[in-house]
Amino acid sequence: MATGATIHTFDVQLADTDRGVYEDYALRVARHPSETDAYMLTRVLAYGLEFAEGIAFGEGLSSTEEPAVVVRDLTGRLVAWIEVGAPDAERLHHGSRLAERTVVYTHRDPAKVMAAWQGKRIHRAEHLRLHSFDSGFIDAAVALIARRNAVTMTVTEGTLYLDLNGTALSTAVHEHVPG
Repeated sequence: MATGATIHTFDVQLADTDRGVYEDYALRVARHPSETDAYMLTRVLAYGLEFAEGIAFGEGLSSTEEPAVVVRDLTGRLVAWIEVGAPDAERLHHGSRLAERTVVYTHRDPAKVMAAWQGKRIHRAEHLRLHSFDSGFIDAAVALIARRNAVTMTVTEGTLYLDLNGTALSTAVHEHVPG
């Protein structure tokens, strides 16, 4: 018998002063057995850091047609293709051809992630952005994850202040331009 997904809930209060986005929302996140807690948490953070009208989780790890997070406009047109982890260049090429913006949030070493893209074809690669967090931040936050989570995300001047289940953490949100 195959092991099913584990459901985690995140009740989020978002205050992104850098973008002027203030929202309270609840996420039900299905963590597939092959998905790490670090990947799942990075997916939740990417959702908050990119929060906009029309944002949703993609179809999941097995889908090649959608990224981890998508943003669509009211007509259903793909506005943002948001990957998590270390997607390959071919996947980014595909996404950047479909969406206005292509963004990656990683819990891994950003230099290694970008090195894998070197010399590979990525449509509008100059517009691609990779975001990472301070060393140790994701690991510290992962240790706090429960099945039901209370989250406050505050973003100001490029710094993410995260309160996860009563414990406060912070990190710079680093932006890398592959080149």
